[in-house]
Amino acid sequence: MGELRGSDLTIVREQLGREPTTPFTVVARCPDGHPLVIRNHPLDAGGKPFPTLFWLTCPRAVKAVSRLESAGSIARFNERARVDAAFAGAIADTHEAYAAERATAVPAAADWGGVGGTRTGVKCLHAHYANHVAGADDPLGSWVADRIEPVHEERPRRVAAIDQGTNSIRLLVVEPDGLDGFRELARDMIITRLGRGVDDTGRIAPDALRRTVDRLAVLSRRARALHAERIRVGATSAVRDAANRAEYEREVLEHAGSPLEVLSGEREAELSFLGATSGLEVEGAEPPYLVLDIGGGSTEFVVGEGEPRSAVSTQIGSVRLTERLVTTDPPHHAELEAMAAAVEIVLDGVEAAVPVGDVRTFIAVAGTATTVQAIALGLPFYDPERIHRTWLSSEAVDRVLADLVAMTDAERAALPVMAPGRGDVIVAGALVLGRVMRRFGFERALVSETDILDGLALEMLAEPA
Repeated sequence: MGELRGSDLTIVREQLGREPTTPFTVVARCPDGHPLVIRNHPLDAGGKPFPTLFWLTCPRAVKAVSRLESAGSIARFNERARVDAAFAGAIADTHEAYAAERATAVPAAADWGGVGGTRTGVKCLHAHYANHVAGADDPLGSWVADRIEPVHEERPRRVAAIDQGTNSIRLLVVEPDGLDGFRELARDMIITRLGRGVDDTGRIAPDALRRTVDRLAVLSRRARALHAERIRVGATSAVRDAANRAEYEREVLEHAGSPLEVLSGEREAELSFLGATSGLEVEGAEPPYLVLDIGGGSTEFVVGEGEPRSAVSTQIGSVRLTERLVTTDPPHHAELEAMAAAVEIVLDGVEAAVPVGDVRTFIAVAGTATTVQAIALGLPFYDPERIHRTWLSSEAVDRVLADLVAMTDAERAALPVMAPGRGDVIVAGALVLGRVMRRFGFERALVSETDILDGLALEMLAEPA
């Protein structure tokens, strides 16, 4: 959970006044972009337990919470817990949930205590507040928030967008920047594989639904903790295809407080185009554009200039192709050929549906393209600042694909830029990317970190006040 930009390493070092001792990601930011709350790995650089999962790093927020602590709040809370069983129970539940969340990365960490490393009572309000901002149901963190916020000046009309895909669920919380764009307060992606098996059964599996709803609840609470006035949830291929999607619709209404938007393939393509091309100023990137969005269940193609001119959604995606055609690890040559043949059939229809011949710039968005670029660049970790709106050659795509094909699922998953849960489907996604570039003669792709998620947010900000 969370993201890590290269610049965050320097900023957090300055915030802490020392070198961070654990790997971390950023789960929430202040309006100027600096980290507000980071998520630490449960083990430090030396392999020793690090009990604080969510860490408050913004100096202004740290000082505000310190004032509460210096006024004796911790002692009063511990005294209340001694005489109030319901309050003590709420604290115990918070500690248990915190330990369980930390154990998602290191199972043994479930035994290392709760918030701030303690198993009982209240130890650190900074840790409780960070836990609240990260999206936990933490009554002490909420109490702190009521007394110190806003920490920084906030612009009105903060909004949150959640993109529910076949493979992942993603969050973006933003506020207007006054220049027709936005300032990011949180951007996150968690692979839950909601669409596992939907292609075969036509239904969302109960375990996939539980995994996804758990993350939906956390991301929705984080959006509200960051004062989003509205949460918009858009769902794509897996939910679109599921006969039992009403179950997920009910959960979205409960947790996000708004109806689920099940996007058509064409609508998905339009939003991807909006997100990919908004504010696009890159040397060599000239319209008309073709935006390719390789998803888990579907892949969208949209051509346009200032706005989409034509679009088509196809039933190929990294999860769908893998589930249909791959049974060996690493994939057998015959399976690769079968996937390639399936893609080429689909591209026949794409060529007839959209004016690919008019395109001057090919833009590739979403996790397949960005991960392939991260591998091609040899990045030591997934750094969106190094990836966003950079050029990826067709030769590099072919080279990365060949390397991925030669690896096992475990070896791909171990790559430092590979998101947990993507390693087993990245081959199919990279194959789609390579085939599209070869078929339509694109020597390079402009890789974009902004896509349908940003499109959802931009539309919200453009709505009348």
